[in-house]
Amino acid sequence: MENSKSLKEKSLEIRKATLNLYRASAGFRLASSLSVVEILVALYYGDILKFNPKDPRDENRDRFIISKGHGSISFYPILADLGFFDKAELDRMSQPGSFLADIPDTRIPGYETINGALGHGLGVACGVAIALKRKESDAKVFVLISDGELYEGAVWEAIMFAGHHKLGNLNLIVDNNKRAMMGDCKEILDLEPVEEKFKVFNWRVKRVDGHDVEAVKIALEEFKKEDQKPKVLIADTIKGKGVPQLELDPMSHIKNLKEEEVLSALQNLC
Repeated sequence: MENSKSLKEKSLEIRKATLNLYRASAGFRLASSLSVVEILVALYYGDILKFNPKDPRDENRDRFIISKGHGSISFYPILADLGFFDKAELDRMSQPGSFLADIPDTRIPGYETINGALGHGLGVACGVAIALKRKESDAKVFVLISDGELYEGAVWEAIMFAGHHKLGNLNLIVDNNKRAMMGDCKEILDLEPVEEKFKVFNWRVKRVDGHDVEAVKIALEEFKKEDQKPKVLIADTIKGKGVPQLELDPMSHIKNLKEEEVLSALQNLC
């Protein structure tokens, strides 16, 4: 298990690696990928998930379903670092013959599902969770979605389903970065107080600073002890975390950075 200091250092390392990937392949959603770095680090370096890099489909693994696939490119350097695939693949991203693209899919070792369309990950996870429950498996299911996905009706169908069936092996993490593609979520459709909405459907709810990697880890550790209800962690994050040009721009979701802006961000990260 990594300690708090090393988790922070690893988060910084992954944020820098994500920016370097962007230098080589500027087609992916950088801001969306930067907001989830600490969440991914807590899951994979904080002794939360059971996984096997040598056998990504190990039957005993926990399942991690990324619904916001476009915003998970920061997962690539984590998978390479942990040995799911050779680190040399990172240098080939988006090149002919590479399985690493701007939108990930199940060709990539460590990705459970196709993640192209938003709003479907939680429904898929519910199916996986109920199947594992009926098999009497102790494997857990973790899902990462964006706050913008909460506008999708299918997500709320899944929330109701999970609460009704008491899927205690299901753990949802909401990347609550408060921005959708075309601006601030509160101006599009304000979902606050979002915790109360989940509680109505029989979910256990916790809210933390999503960039406090230790707080995220502790919350997820607590979730693993609960098996009577589905759980949701509202992780308050900043879209484009670590890059001022993105953090301050309401249109950061679709903003492209120039080479000099990326280099400046890399130099100033600490």
